Amino acid sequence: MWVDSHCHLNHKNINDLGDPDVIIAQAKANNTDALVTICCRIAEEASHLQDIAARHEHVWCTIGTHPHDSGLDTEQAITEDEIVTMVTANDNVIGIGETGLDYYYNNSPKDDQIQSFRKHLRACVRADVPVIIHTRDADEDTATIIEEEYRASGGALKGLLHCFSSGEQLAQRALDIGFYISFSGILTFKRSDELRDIAKNIPVDRLLVETDAPFLAPQAMRGKVNSPAYVHHVGEMLADLHDMSAEDMARITSENFYRLFSKAKG
Repeated sequence: MWVDSHCHLNHKNINDLGDPDVIIAQAKANNTDALVTICCRIAEEASHLQDIAARHEHVWCTIGTHPHDSGLDTEQAITEDEIVTMVTANDNVIGIGETGLDYYYNNSPKDDQIQSFRKHLRACVRADVPVIIHTRDADEDTATIIEEEYRASGGALKGLLHCFSSGEQLAQRALDIGFYISFSGILTFKRSDELRDIAKNIPVDRLLVETDAPFLAPQAMRGKVNSPAYVHHVGEMLADLHDMSAEDMARITSENFYRLFSKAKG
């Protein structure tokens, strides 16, 4: 059984698959035992995501501001203290994010992205939950900031790089401070040979799988709306890269998930 560590059950583009209850049922019928629905705008999404998680066993959510949205006044107004309270007050909120840096689109000013990123990282340490990091075209700043905040926390900061598609150096610097690496359907794309080379060198005890649904459907489902039911395609590719069975990779990545997201109950 697989764990989809990152999907967006409230996104408008996933509605074609049905409401969240239907999508969750389909996922569990396809060997996806557990999943996390991820927050991008706290002010708009937090309550809805918590409601989805509360209705389903082995479904959890996060609290966080996507770097695209870090320039919004409504997101900037949410304090570190408020994020910590939202996490600690709800058993179904098991992580903070997605947060990070996106210099490819720059939908928000860099300074706003960095300020929001550091706010989230510090909230993670205080709430004792992992951070879920989105990074694109920002490898050096991402690595430097997580290293700085890791040292400032006395080694308490923990988290993962989600939907990994960056360079080997960022992966190694994240691994060096105990972070995990999560791969999505990008790993299965025909032109992802370089990413597959990186993935095969990630220690298996640091690997997670995800769909990022409704985005990035795996190669076998290209052109379709992505679903948590498809996470096994990512896991099977990882299994091939590490020369092991899909069953073993499912077990290992699930164990990794519950070790990192210790607030989740397996």
